[in-house]
Amino acid sequence: MSETIQAVKGMNDILPPESVTWDWFEGKVRSLMTRHGYAGVRTPIVEPTALFVRGLGEVTDIVEKEMYSFVDSMNGDRLSLRPENTAGVVRAITEHSLLRDGGKRLYYIGPMFRHERPQKGRYRQFHQVGAEALGYAGPDVDVELILMCRMLWRELGLVEGRDLRLELNSLGQPDERRAHREALIAHFEAHAELLDEDAKRRLHSNPLRILDTKNPAMQAVVEAAPQLMSFLGTESLAHFNAVRAALDAAGLAYRINPRLVRGMDYYNLTVFEWVTERLGSQGTVCGGGRYDTLIEQLGGKPAPAVGWGLGIERLLLLLQEAGIATPVVAPDAYAIVPTAASMPLALRTVDALRAAGVSVLMHAAGRDGLGSMKSQFKRADASGARYALIFGDDEVARGEVAVKPLRDADAAQRCLSMAQAADWAAELRTA
Repeated sequence: MSETIQAVKGMNDILPPESVTWDWFEGKVRSLMTRHGYAGVRTPIVEPTALFVRGLGEVTDIVEKEMYSFVDSMNGDRLSLRPENTAGVVRAITEHSLLRDGGKRLYYIGPMFRHERPQKGRYRQFHQVGAEALGYAGPDVDVELILMCRMLWRELGLVEGRDLRLELNSLGQPDERRAHREALIAHFEAHAELLDEDAKRRLHSNPLRILDTKNPAMQAVVEAAPQLMSFLGTESLAHFNAVRAALDAAGLAYRINPRLVRGMDYYNLTVFEWVTERLGSQGTVCGGGRYDTLIEQLGGKPAPAVGWGLGIERLLLLLQEAGIATPVVAPDAYAIVPTAASMPLALRTVDALRAAGVSVLMHAAGRDGLGSMKSQFKRADASGARYALIFGDDEVARGEVAVKPLRDADAAQRCLSMAQAADWAAELRTA
């Protein structure tokens, strides 16, 4: 026997019944996006490596250590599996001049890839939902996106403040960050003996990322570092205060976190994260912010933009940790067919019911045939169906099917016409 081939480490199969939960969640997301006026976009999984180097920054962890990159053997192009999708969306809207007639609200659902150590809720192939509002400069759109998250949490049964909390910061504009950067370098150089190797490596290339360190030994020197908020000019502060005022008016509590910097270089002004205490150290479930320079940076005409992304695996794990039950999908009916002679009419009737919107699980023959009525009823009960449709020889001879309730012991079995299946189909559908 040949050796069994297994999935790549950190890239997981999503199988029933777990896949049912994924379908349910994605349905919630699509409904939410439609109500907010966001249209779906699908970009390639493989993009030019230069897109992420230019967009995310050469000295980010993603570009330096986590991308799956390779050279195309056909033409020598340097390509990468996408580690995130904001850059890909910006590339698409720029390539196709999507903003020529005004701003666009877009969303995506799909797999991303990062070569990092797999752990619970964090994998090498992971899935993201993202919302991107491109061509809009005002703080109102920042708030719209944040409130969209809150609406999703509520519709999933999560409670902000208990299961999730909002953290907020402003990164200002490039010139303000440059002044802050110089002050950071001076501060960390003065305490070089307290820096770990990673911080020393980043000191002159990307000192802002030092603020995001998880090293407990560096927390004191990080806490004492100059804060970017002190370097923000009038316009940046006005934008941030407008975001805060709108969140206050919406009754959404938040915590200003001056150390919140996010992981990509393209952010400016508003940045935010939704974090939880339920998932241990990997507490960020959703994060995003404004990236007003990225479109121009990737070759498009200058245009503002803001968005967020959330990890589906993490969010579903949070639902589990919070004790929130997700739906179990069961068919409306299970078709029991005692003999092969009844199968043609049973198939025709089931087809009519399905066309009328009834979900019917059809009993199928195995190697030993259809099996006994007893075994078929056991399968019907195990399926979770509310009704059994019994295509017995006597019923079929009369042009009828017996409909037996499986979840209501007091309800009586009755016979209905196969020819009029579409007329009584609605009685079988789950409310």
